[in-house]
Amino acid sequence: MRVLEIFKELTTIPHCSGATQALRDYIVAFAKKAGFAREVDAAGNILCYKTKRRICLQSHYDMVCVGQAPAIELRNDGEFLSARDSSLGADNGIGVATMLALMEEGIEGEYLFTNDEEIGLVGAKNLQLQLHAKAMLNLDSEEFGAIYVGCAGGVDMHAERTVRFIEPEASRFYRVTARHFPGGHSGVDIHKKIPSAIKEFAYFAKGAKVAALEAGERHNSIPVHLSAIVATDQELGSNEHFIVEKAEPHPVIDYDILSTLCAFSQGVRGWDEEFGIPERSANLAKVRLEGDTLHIDVSLRANSDEALERLKEDNSCFWQRDFILHYSGEYPAWKPHISDLARNVAKLYEMYVPNPSFKAIHAGLECAIFAHAIPQIASIGPDIITPHSVHERVRIATIEPVYAIVKALLCEA
Repeated sequence: MRVLEIFKELTTIPHCSGATQALRDYIVAFAKKAGFAREVDAAGNILCYKTKRRICLQSHYDMVCVGQAPAIELRNDGEFLSARDSSLGADNGIGVATMLALMEEGIEGEYLFTNDEEIGLVGAKNLQLQLHAKAMLNLDSEEFGAIYVGCAGGVDMHAERTVRFIEPEASRFYRVTARHFPGGHSGVDIHKKIPSAIKEFAYFAKGAKVAALEAGERHNSIPVHLSAIVATDQELGSNEHFIVEKAEPHPVIDYDILSTLCAFSQGVRGWDEEFGIPERSANLAKVRLEGDTLHIDVSLRANSDEALERLKEDNSCFWQRDFILHYSGEYPAWKPHISDLARNVAKLYEMYVPNPSFKAIHAGLECAIFAHAIPQIASIGPDIITPHSVHERVRIATIEPVYAIVKALLCEA
């Protein structure tokens, strides 16, 4: 299976978000060898083509690096391909490998590889390359048999407040370290009752004073890691989620951060009955104490631009506690619409899956950026389970059918 061979090669090339130059060079060299024209813009996006440019295929080539990544050690159990103690990068490496395999075969179309999707759709937002196609098939979905026709918009909220360090009155000091949290995607997994290291710590150490705190990985991941030093009169002991060790006395901050973290409503804040997905959600992504400043980062998502604006206003647990709020990385929602392209993809899908479904996803797809200019747009992909975590894996049997569907679509265009 050529797609899988290429993907395995991609895993040997570091391409964490924000550090993608090596893979960018690889893609450009691959396209040159396949006889395709190459254009690269200042944002690191790559556009490849020959002469026939009716349909654009689009994937992002950065990956969320969790655990040991980008040092990826592959595991294949016959059904799934995964990685040992790291994220796999099937999101969106399988899409990239699919496009490269098609180019290697000489299948014509526009091939758009976007950069740094995982840190705010950076490449798509700053695209400077001229697309000719009036239809786009995004290859960043993660459910075989589903054709995605809509996605959530989102924004990162940053809350900050100044704190002072004071001498504690408590008699016990502990270092607390999180363990065994599974992690997950802050959009597609937010309704799955995955425990958050930050929220669980807030309840675990409630009433304690905090001397040091650093938790979470990135805005689009349910938190896995946490390290803290707390002072308390209560006796704390290790459990399934936390390692507790005695620590030396430390000054503590004068603000009850644990109460604020307990008050934050983590997870789904509204449900979309039509598509059976969250309609609004909030993920308490990162908390850190740096000098005299307390930082809290939150990922907000909603399936419409109007709902996202309302969600931004619903942050009383911060602004009532003297936090300064600001926002970054906002991207629009992609309003669900079943286009002619989506219907054509569904017909091709029927060779492999009877009655493929049209769905929307509670996560950001780059389709939302392109939808205003490209009326015909849809998204498909193989089965990818728990992306953005050390448990990420792709169902091998779903890779080749996706490739065949995409190839047939381009050959018909």
